[in-house]
Formats: sequence, structure tokens, C-alpha cells
Amino acid sequence: MKQDPYWFFRKWGIQEPSPLEVLEKKIQELEDRVRLLEEENVGQSNALYECWNSLDARIDILIEKIRSIGDV
Repeated sequence: MKQDPYWFFRKWGIQEPSPLEVLEKKIQELEDRVRLLEEENVGQSNALYECWNSLDARIDILIEKIRSIGDV
């Protein structure tokens, strides 16, 4: 039978987290950070696509103007 290495802390009511609890907390913190970074990445990608589409539209407008000048 395995003994609890934290029995002394529990006996006196001291809340000492076990290594497993520390790891679980750290994993949760990292998952939260990854989730936030993924959301930021989606937002940034959307902004880049909007810029790209805007540039494409402006280029199309400029090409039409150049063609109309050449036809005169």
C-alpha cells in the first residue's frame, strides 16, 4: 500500500498541493493561453483577408481606369 507523502500537511490542515495538482493547474493555464492565442490568430487572419480583398478591389479599379484612358 502506498503512503500519502502529504499526510503530515493534511493532518495539520495545511493545504499543500500535490505535484499532480500543480501539473493539472499548469496544464489548465497553458490550455487557456493556447485558446487565447488561437482566437487572436483567427482575428488577425480575418483582418489580413480583409486587407487583401481591399487591395484586390483597388487594383481592379486602377486597371479599369488605365484601360479607359488607353481607349480614348
